[in-house]
Amino acid sequence: MFFTIALLFVGLIVLIAGGDYLVKGASSIALRIHLSPLVIGLTIVAFGTSAPELLISVQAALKNSPDIAMGNVIGSNICNLALVLGVTAVIHPIKVSSTSLKIDWPTTMGVSLLLYLFVKEGFVNSYEGYLFITILIIYLFIIIRKSRKDTKIAKELAKDSEIPDAPSQLIWKDIVFILIGCAGLYFGSEWFVGSVQEIALKFGIEERIIGLTVVAIGTSLPELVTSIVASYKGQTDLALGNLMGSNIFNILSILGITSIIHEIEVSDQILHTDIIWMLVITLLILPFMASKRRVGRIEGSILIFVYLIYVVLVIV
Repeated sequence: MFFTIALLFVGLIVLIAGGDYLVKGASSIALRIHLSPLVIGLTIVAFGTSAPELLISVQAALKNSPDIAMGNVIGSNICNLALVLGVTAVIHPIKVSSTSLKIDWPTTMGVSLLLYLFVKEGFVNSYEGYLFITILIIYLFIIIRKSRKDTKIAKELAKDSEIPDAPSQLIWKDIVFILIGCAGLYFGSEWFVGSVQEIALKFGIEERIIGLTVVAIGTSLPELVTSIVASYKGQTDLALGNLMGSNIFNILSILGITSIIHEIEVSDQILHTDIIWMLVITLLILPFMASKRRVGRIEGSILIFVYLIYVVLVIV
């Protein structure tokens, strides 16, 4: 059992490292063909940082563990808007931009409601997956077009995504990074999902619970660490928008691509409990955002408390 738990953590580390290498290599090649840092940040970097969740969901669906696939996305979204946002706000109050209020939140709530409507039939199929991908493309087009009009936001997005200023000197190095990234994502997801399944079988724990807690928190660790570091530096201007953007990508890209590859079944507990929690938490942050155009320490503490209640109820 020790080996299985160790393999789970190794798989998670390899997954995150694989996504990082993929982003580095792909970003450098994109700069070679003169794509703007903004476009790279909103496409390559966004997909690269979502790659661990994507590979976990695809592997889980193919291995007939739909609760891990769906729980991964729902749990990550709850974790982003409750735990990660809450911790970030407690460390340093977060300013709310007009873009987050007028575009990011409505889109986050809209795709969450759309997901709820789809899963009411008990599954997410390929047709719904194609619709998710179409909505994602439209969303990217809108935010890229809007951000191009605002030079400051474009520069901040590029800086926040840690995109290199120039491509590397050797193209073969970029290709090696991409290959290492892809290998890391593949083997990391294999080890991680396999370990989760074995632990669930050994202790008789529902895969849904592991998907909503261990997998969700594990795949949200990069966002949590990045947000904490940004808070200490007082650089929280885009934190809220980035977290909601991550939730949008989780639903549209991860569930979209996964359901196209393999239909995702949805259990009654996820439908009637976990997705409702995701919708309630998404709704909860709206008055926090709109009241003073910032999410302060009190609101952050409330969000952390709500997340702890949710985790306790899931485990109990």
